[in-house]
Amino acid sequence: MPLSPLLASYDQLILDLDGCVYVGDEPTERAPEAIAALRDAGKRIAFVTNNSRLRGEDYVQRLWKMGIQASLGEVVTVGGAVQHLLNETCQGQAAFVIGTAAMIEHVEAAGLRVHNGTDLASRAELVVVSGTEDFVFDDLRVAVQALRRGAQFFATGRDPTYPMPDGLWPGTGALLSAVEYASDRVATIVGKPAPQLFQTALDRMGPSARTLVVGDKLDSDIAAARAVGLDAALVLSGGTTAAEVAAAVDPRPDHVATTLAALVLGPA
Repeated sequence: MPLSPLLASYDQLILDLDGCVYVGDEPTERAPEAIAALRDAGKRIAFVTNNSRLRGEDYVQRLWKMGIQASLGEVVTVGGAVQHLLNETCQGQAAFVIGTAAMIEHVEAAGLRVHNGTDLASRAELVVVSGTEDFVFDDLRVAVQALRRGAQFFATGRDPTYPMPDGLWPGTGALLSAVEYASDRVATIVGKPAPQLFQTALDRMGPSARTLVVGDKLDSDIAAARAVGLDAALVLSGGTTAAEVAAAVDPRPDHVATTLAALVLGPA
């Protein structure tokens, strides 16, 4: 299946997952065909996500179930980025984690002691806020107490929402706002729009080739692309509307399409 002239001019692509490649457990329209066409054309691909709810292996399995080939080396997760950062800077510290079991595993693998569920949690030296559907008041209380005692503060992103089949769901940014407001602290962001995830993807694929970032959010995907000097395309299959794109000033995408497939293959 031939690529659109635009995509034929790029050597490699960094693809956001939620809202771009899939929504919930379903691929966006013709996404498997689009990604297969990119591979047939010899384009290198990296899948990048701010969603910390799953492990890298889980994302690979999820993509294969949708009919999309992917390897673990092609998947760059914010959980992995957090693990790398904490391993370099915070080994041995006591941590409190708002997030799923996958994020807790990343923090433990970085060499930290996770004090969730213990009497020491509110005296943790470091707090990590990431995405979860199980956020409760006690999480907020413990995180705020630790932060007001001087704990370091990291978060995986500020995305206020993420797309699901029945509409937008509250994202990590919604949880983070509550923690920041009550603690009077501001977190260091590890995921998009910070450049680390895209820099990791470029390290794996090769930074010298012509690269296009494709995502569904202006303030994370497109902003992160700008932070590393890459071209960016926005797809309207996530939560961003055409009116919002038209009104955008900075960051503003270089290209806009209804879906990933429309960008890669042209209109159906």
